[in-house]
Amino acid sequence: MPVTEAPGEATDEDSAPWFPSIWTFIALDCATFGVLFGVFMSERLHDPAAYDASASLLDVRLGLANTLILITSSYLVALSAAAARRDDLPALRRLLLGGIVVGAGFAVLKLTEYAMKIAAGITPQTDAFFGYYFALTGVHFLHYGAGMLVLLVLLRRAQRVAAVDEGLTRAVMSGGIFWHMVDLLWVFLFPMLYLLGAVR
Repeated sequence: MPVTEAPGEATDEDSAPWFPSIWTFIALDCATFGVLFGVFMSERLHDPAAYDASASLLDVRLGLANTLILITSSYLVALSAAAARRDDLPALRRLLLGGIVVGAGFAVLKLTEYAMKIAAGITPQTDAFFGYYFALTGVHFLHYGAGMLVLLVLLRRAQRVAAVDEGLTRAVMSGGIFWHMVDLLWVFLFPMLYLLGAVR
């Protein structure tokens, strides 16, 4: 006799689809960044003095500020996922908005930093270090932009419903996982680019 599920009871098949897809994407993306990080560190070993000299031109305070911004935004998004799981729609909306507003500060500081470097005559063609700096932070910024877009879509979706449903909860959790990856990547980029040249 086949086993039947109780009404409203989630099955493994119901909850599984979004987990493998988002985690597979995250794993592949992190592996790609891992290769880029490895290439950068390998090249740095060939001429650490030159890399340190160029890295010393970066403003550690801006890098640290952006690290704190992303960590705070990621924390708010994590709280929004918890709010979705307990069906607290007002908190979900408020926390998502908070994560977006705080996260927007990253773009302000990063674009300001790019502008300062270019105004000082520093471009990807300046030397090997800045070639990697603009490439790595540029690719990360694209991920950041995609993450912000995801959060905005989630907020709009949350604002258009009267109650939290399973689909919205899954979407918030998936979007949150992606946003945490954006945060994690910067946590690796910050010491590699900003601190290695400062600690001598």
